[in-house]
Amino acid sequence: MKEAFAQTTAPAQQGMDWIGLMPLVLLFVLLYFLMIRPQMKRAKEHKVMTEALQKGDEVITGGGVLGKITRVGGNYVTLEVAENVEIQVQKAAIQTLLPKGTIKSEK
Repeated sequence: MKEAFAQTTAPAQQGMDWIGLMPLVLLFVLLYFLMIRPQMKRAKEHKVMTEALQKGDEVITGGGVLGKITRVGGNYVTLEVAENVEIQVQKAAIQTLLPKGTIKSEK
């Protein structure tokens, strides 16, 4: 009868744990700089733009409606989309601030 001997493994090196986590850390850093940071920057720019809206600005909403701001309230703005036709939209729905005179050139 043969005797069976249990083999023991060599103890792990201490530095291997940190090196093993390095690809995961690099992945999170890459994700931050490619996705999270630009999205936060766009959100901040949009917030600044919506806070600076004033009467007479020409804008495009998220739904594609082109209009001129006639009134600015707390969370809403009133847009004139045609002569004597006004609609109310949320400030957050304003997507683009156009240069003055754009609406006249579109008609």
